[in-house]
Amino acid sequence: MSRVSISADVTCDAPADKVFEVLTDWPRHAEWMPFTRAEGGHGVGAELVGRTGVGPVGFTDTMVITEWTPGRRVAVRHTGRLVRGEAWFETAPLPGGGSTVLWAERLDLPLGPLGRAGWVLLRRPVRALMLLGLRRLVRLAGATR
Repeated sequence: MSRVSISADVTCDAPADKVFEVLTDWPRHAEWMPFTRAEGGHGVGAELVGRTGVGPVGFTDTMVITEWTPGRRVAVRHTGRLVRGEAWFETAPLPGGGSTVLWAERLDLPLGPLGRAGWVLLRRPVRALMLLGLRRLVRLAGATR
């Protein structure tokens, strides 16, 4: 199994607490995260379930929250059959107002050499979708910089 890392971040005019509030409103994920719906709890140990796909084609991503710092950080462990690894979101206030938002993933690729070859092709589109999602998120929370 191969482990890969990917991240994306944006800067916005919205306060970190507000961004975190929208970020962890799981049913609102469909408003900002491309092709994804989510539901679940809050706090360490709570479970989350995400469904990513278009129409009948997609996959379910089960997760457990491993870190929860209100207004600043939420981390999960992916526990699904297809997606395994860790992910986290961090929000941080900026001097003078606004905030930064980071989305990072450390994933265990399935399918051995085929998974590694697929990642070479998918890495850039995945990062582009992460950036698109973050830009949508901060628009929902306030104005982007």
